[in-house]
Amino acid sequence: MPFSKLGLTDQLVQSVLATGYNVPTAIQTRAIPIALEGKDIIGCAQTGTGKTAAFALPILHRFIQHPSPVGTPRIRALVLVPTRELAQQVEEFFASYARFTSLQTVSIFGGASMDNQIKRLRRGADVVAATPGRLLDHINRRTLDLSHVEVLVLDEADRMLDMGFIYDVKRIIAKVPTKRQTLLFSATVSDDVKTLAASVQKNPEIIEIGERRRPVNTVTQQFFRVPRERKLPFLMHLLQNDGLTSVLVFSRTKHGADKISRRLERNGVRSVALHSNRTQAQRERALAGFKSGQYAVMVATDIAARGIDVDGISHVINYDTPAFAEDYIHRIGRTGRAEATGTSITFVADEEMKNLHAIERFIGKACPLHALPAFKETVPVAGEPTAKHTEAGHKTPDTRHPKQQERRHHAGPDARHSKQHQRNQPKRGQSSRKSGNRPQHFHERRNRTQADANAGIPRQQTIAPETAPRGPITEGDWKALLAQSEKSGSGWRKKIRNLFTRS
Repeated sequence: MPFSKLGLTDQLVQSVLATGYNVPTAIQTRAIPIALEGKDIIGCAQTGTGKTAAFALPILHRFIQHPSPVGTPRIRALVLVPTRELAQQVEEFFASYARFTSLQTVSIFGGASMDNQIKRLRRGADVVAATPGRLLDHINRRTLDLSHVEVLVLDEADRMLDMGFIYDVKRIIAKVPTKRQTLLFSATVSDDVKTLAASVQKNPEIIEIGERRRPVNTVTQQFFRVPRERKLPFLMHLLQNDGLTSVLVFSRTKHGADKISRRLERNGVRSVALHSNRTQAQRERALAGFKSGQYAVMVATDIAARGIDVDGISHVINYDTPAFAEDYIHRIGRTGRAEATGTSITFVADEEMKNLHAIERFIGKACPLHALPAFKETVPVAGEPTAKHTEAGHKTPDTRHPKQQERRHHAGPDARHSKQHQRNQPKRGQSSRKSGNRPQHFHERRNRTQADANAGIPRQQTIAPETAPRGPITEGDWKALLAQSEKSGSGWRKKIRNLFTRS
């Protein structure tokens, strides 16, 4: 069924065709007609099946058919999302579909300038896509008004609940009119999602595309048993394959994502890391570089990966087996999008076997575990731990970066160029009070004094000139002192006066 048969306006059909899509996906075919009737919807479909267009097109159609009064800009639709990348993605979709209209969309998320967002809101916005935390900041500052919202969308509802946004979501929903249309979309529908839906929706239509908890059929899944210490060499071996053109690697932690990306870069693989510790500018540059092909590999965490909408991702590699089975569905959904084919590869270490069993129980089928194939580790991985003694008593080659080896070489306690040695040295023009930094002659004089004391030699006493015994001043001494005073000034006159008084 073409888009023109779904009941959308001609402007929206032209916009969709301009984006390159001719036939709607299954979730779009079923959800759009129901949403156009104004009913609440619970849409369950795998990641990458077009859920954003399933709620964006009906919203835009409604606003085109029933425009706001002239001169009264108001927020008529609110889309809540869990991550900033997804907020930007939703804004881009709305802007693309509304290209032939005057409707405006603004994305609101943390990590960006609050003042810039306020300026955009003041210029007017029909649709706001926001993360819960930053939206509450605007609500507290009274920089936006949600009293005219007609449509509320909870996108990626399962992830918002997993991230602990349930209380923020409830506070936001309390600011929205009760008379509204509520659309809830998620890749998985857990009991928590059902509870949330029951509290915010009225007689929703449930739409499920594909088997629940089943990954997209267009994704080929592979599982390899890989010891933790061999994961990086095996990843390098896989990336040497010409078929891996655009690869998304998932890491469990932010530190792990940075570590993997750095080591890939050292071995000649153009890669970039994406996680929540990155600034907004860094995240935007990373996504833009990955989309344009500047980076062949993007290493990301689960939270940051929500909202990555990149066409043509050939492979998704789970460097760490996800601890939550739901995350596995979302991860591999980054490839095989829009009916395209893709491949997912999961590394499973011995301590991660329990995570694999959880995935099998969740998707309802066994995941064959392949043994690690034989491969030659031709490329040494820089940055590995320093050489260790083997059982035979020999040292393994030091494969660390040359700069790291150099720093290690100068790190000994007797190294003159070590940082500790430089910190102990007094600055120019200053003397250190620490005994270890006193000049050499001080130690020699102290040693001689101690040696004399050990030998019983008394310490030499010095008598000041002013306290030395003096006899009567002769006429010759007086004349000599007067002659000296004429040459040296008042200082000598004072000395003569003192001598005369004592005599």
